[in-house]
Amino acid sequence: MGTILDAAQIRELLHIRYPMLMLDRVEIESPTQLTGIRNLTMNELFFQGHFPGHPILPGVMQVEAMRQLAMLAVAKELDPSGSRNVYMRKLESVKFRKPNLPGDRMKVSAEVESIENGEAVIKCKTANCQGVTCEAKITLAVREKSRPETMPCDYNEFDRNADIALDTVGLLAFMPHRYPFLLTDYIAKRDGDQVTSVKNVTGGEELFQAYEDDCKTFPESLLCEVMAQAGCACVLSRPENAGKIGYFMSIDSAEFFAPVYPGDQMVSHIGLPPSKSRFGKGSGEITVNGKLVMKITLMFAIVDGAK
Repeated sequence: MGTILDAAQIRELLHIRYPMLMLDRVEIESPTQLTGIRNLTMNELFFQGHFPGHPILPGVMQVEAMRQLAMLAVAKELDPSGSRNVYMRKLESVKFRKPNLPGDRMKVSAEVESIENGEAVIKCKTANCQGVTCEAKITLAVREKSRPETMPCDYNEFDRNADIALDTVGLLAFMPHRYPFLLTDYIAKRDGDQVTSVKNVTGGEELFQAYEDDCKTFPESLLCEVMAQAGCACVLSRPENAGKIGYFMSIDSAEFFAPVYPGDQMVSHIGLPPSKSRFGKGSGEITVNGKLVMKITLMFAIVDGAK
């Protein structure tokens, strides 16, 4: 048996607490192999909004669990002093294979493939008693801790106004997501199969209360969810998809270029051409004040909603 870390030790090492702490216990089997466990219960905050009456662990929370385990594996080597920010620079080959539901015990595993040139590549999986639920390759890197140095830009073409394509009430008419996991405020523009959505980021959101570090940024895993929901809004607003739900199926690749802070306005641009099957694929990006924050290529499935 390797070294066992309990929840308190994990929290101290990662500086993360509920509701974003996604590991209950970890075994360090070797310097390059770690296994974690996360028990899932209906009391989880994210189940309340994903989805009401049809609770499913968000795919990005599986990614977050893998990211946290990867951090435990390599953070000390990437940042021995603990003074810098170890962040997820890239996600590749993410496959969401099975759902995790309330009552499941989710096993998380991480295997370090390489550490060189200030970056670490880690292969990760999540599983439950029915088999593998998600797998991914994560690249962690290091950057200096930073804080926003300017005020947000003045009002712009993406701010909520009388000409926006769809307001929050309109979104709620067909989006199954609810608080605290609705990460789209409105659709600013729609041009054919291209959608521009907006998410205002505030320090009052519960996810920020989970981070004990003095430098709070929006988690990279949830940036993927912001993009997925922008795509979901695009597809589910089509008349032929009324009453259906969009499921994250995979992320071919996602790259993260800059942190997002409380006070930022995230603008998501995504293109999702119609598909003859129930599967669709699209690419997009998030910008803040015109600066590229992340880009992603993802795949989703459209299924009938819960009866």
